[in-house]
Amino acid sequence: MTQHLLQGREEKEILWFQRRDTLKAAAAWIAMGGLPAAMAQQRSNIVQLTGDATVNGNRLSAQQTIQSGDDIQTGPGSNLVFVIGNASFQVRQNSSISVERGGTLNVVSVLRLLTGAVGSVWGKGVNRSIVMPTLTAGIRGTGVYAEIFADRGDRNYFCNCYGTVDVGAGPEKVVSEAQYHQAFWADANPQNGRFLSPAGAINHSDEELEFLARLIDQRTYWQIVGRKGNRDGSGTMGY
Repeated sequence: MTQHLLQGREEKEILWFQRRDTLKAAAAWIAMGGLPAAMAQQRSNIVQLTGDATVNGNRLSAQQTIQSGDDIQTGPGSNLVFVIGNASFQVRQNSSISVERGGTLNVVSVLRLLTGAVGSVWGKGVNRSIVMPTLTAGIRGTGVYAEIFADRGDRNYFCNCYGTVDVGAGPEKVVSEAQYHQAFWADANPQNGRFLSPAGAINHSDEELEFLARLIDQRTYWQIVGRKGNRDGSGTMGY
């Protein structure tokens, strides 16, 4: 288990992937052929649901299907993992997101995070983005973690765990090319003259991203190269 720094989160939230029921559900999802098989057999695309969640204002059950265009909210102590198209999502407790529709029902064009936190892994594609109150991120094919810190004046946190992401906050825009966790704070009002400032890797683990990548038959960058860097948020392996 990699070391992880927590800010305002409990250890059990980061260790959700170790739960026996979660591991069994993920193994069954993969063994049964993932999303294509689930669609063909008209099965749910929810890999695992713990606690209470709603979709479009109605209580969500593990047998339902989440579609692009849906609004999702998780309650206290809950955890939700699901797959749409070639993207997988893990929604932490007390979070509110919308998955806006792309060209088809099974393409997410925008992941809009309103409250809370979400981790996600995206296969290659175009015209997809993550939108937060103070940050936008253009997704090309990557693994990311995003969180809104409401107790810090809605300060937004974003980590490009691996891959290439176009990140913007206020008038600032950067192209983040990360091998291993490049993270940012995004503020509505500049801090020390910056809308985007460097951050460390907090509140998420390598294993969570590896879990999500496996659901869509992918591997993280560090799995492919067989080594890791440090979690200082710089995005490099530290060669």
